[in-house]
Amino acid sequence: MASTTSNSFYWRGFRDGAPFVFVAFPFGTLFGVFATEAGLNIVQTMALTSTVFAGAAQFTALQLLQDQTPTAIILVSALAVNLRMAMYSASLTPYLGAAPLWQRAAAAYLLVDQSYACSIVQFEKEPAMTIAQRIAYFFGSATPVTPVWIVATYLGAVLGTRIPESWALDFALPIAFLAMIGPMMRTLPHVVAALVAIIASLLSAGVPYNLGLLIAGCAGMIAGAQAELIATRKSAKA
Repeated sequence: MASTTSNSFYWRGFRDGAPFVFVAFPFGTLFGVFATEAGLNIVQTMALTSTVFAGAAQFTALQLLQDQTPTAIILVSALAVNLRMAMYSASLTPYLGAAPLWQRAAAAYLLVDQSYACSIVQFEKEPAMTIAQRIAYFFGSATPVTPVWIVATYLGAVLGTRIPESWALDFALPIAFLAMIGPMMRTLPHVVAALVAIIASLLSAGVPYNLGLLIAGCAGMIAGAQAELIATRKSAKA
């Protein structure tokens, strides 16, 4: 019975993650094209996309490579851009922290914006889920996106500059984040966190090496936590 239940949650996660395929494909293709333009061959491109597996960090690293930025700065900048994954991990730990080590290691590799967005909404909506069900759902939500991202990167690297600019593949990133953020705006603290992060990101847009993203993320988390604390105190007094 437990196995059957876990399988059902896996396929529920698969269904919830499937729409993001329409974003992962053009975004991955765009990365493949960009990597080719930056001078990487197909082997190097695929090694980067399969080991880093983080679109924004990969784009950042390639852009800095093109600008002949020192290696240390490239590594620090890529890590800074990808530090949101540390925020995601901290958010998911109460739900997945009791899973076996190998499952947590696999989840860490497959943790991307889409799998996080699907999972955190599901876990908050159904807090009674077991660890096995949560893990199954998480892996299910990551399954549609992962192979599509890798295949799309390969196609982009092979096709290179033959893909016309009129296809506007760069539309994928903003659409992906809009689709992920929308379902999360369920409470006032969520809205406060989002608004503060947006304002902070605009104010810190000029910070070198994309560190403004980290500043905005921290500001949003602090504001959201404070809003939730105030709301909790008001509820306790009522």
